[in-house]
Amino acid sequence: MKARKAHAGGAGRKLGDILKRSADGKYVLRLYITGSTLRSTEAITNLRSLCEEFLPGRYDLEVIDIYQQPAIAGREQIIAAPTLVKQLPLPPRRLIGNLSDRDKMILALNLVKEDGDTTHKSRTRWIKL
Repeated sequence: MKARKAHAGGAGRKLGDILKRSADGKYVLRLYITGSTLRSTEAITNLRSLCEEFLPGRYDLEVIDIYQQPAIAGREQIIAAPTLVKQLPLPPRRLIGNLSDRDKMILALNLVKEDGDTTHKSRTRWIKL
């Protein structure tokens, strides 16, 4: 019985952390890549460029090489790479490809420039770039 309470408390803290980061307007991104291939390198470059333009100082990016950490890819059900997973802000999104189509990226991630320029919200869950 105690183990369940401890587990529930841990989940509650994790949910609290997620909600706090979401309220801060911070983007939490995970990019799954396959080694140092050209497509992986392009995806990292394209994503960092977009984040620095639209989200300077407001994003956490974790790059995960699925060759080195296949268990994480399996747990997260990553079936293709590169795959970008936007965890926050909600709703979550998954984008597949080298992330070179800036317009699709801006729409899918619902990015807003610092000058207040807004984009239309996308309801797409999966987008192949």
